Amino acid sequence: MNYWLVKSEPDAFSWQEQITNDVEPWTGIRNHQAKKNLQSMKNGDLAFFYHSNVGKEIVGVVRIVKEAYPDPTAPDQKWFCVDVKTVCSVPNPVTLKQIKATPGLEEISLIKQSRLSVMPIAPEHWKILCQLGHVSEEDLKK
Repeated sequence: MNYWLVKSEPDAFSWQEQITNDVEPWTGIRNHQAKKNLQSMKNGDLAFFYHSNVGKEIVGVVRIVKEAYPDPTAPDQKWFCVDVKTVCSVPNPVTLKQIKATPGLEEISLIKQSRLSVMPIAPEHWKILCQLGHVSEEDLKK
């Protein structure tokens, strides 16, 4: 299994909307590196749902339930999306400030490539972030 972080501006698409919809296509990605990351996602992979701009915090976890396919919101067929399903809310949202201050997270893509909207998360970083957010293994099995 691989781990990811996907960003959304809460005024465009919020965690609450993800919960309400349960399964949602992750559309609108128009960056080539983020596109490659979407294409690398596999069914069953987990991703943190991150509120960017407003909040700047990890607020939820989603599971990839449909691998990359052409993004229906794209004007051409060179862009892709995946479908994500709500897994759980993060009991203790993890802020960007916390991430930057936590030893062991210095190399996380969120800090190194802050503008990238879809990024891989190393297993060791995933574990630390779950601990910070009080996300248990049991939460992730939902």
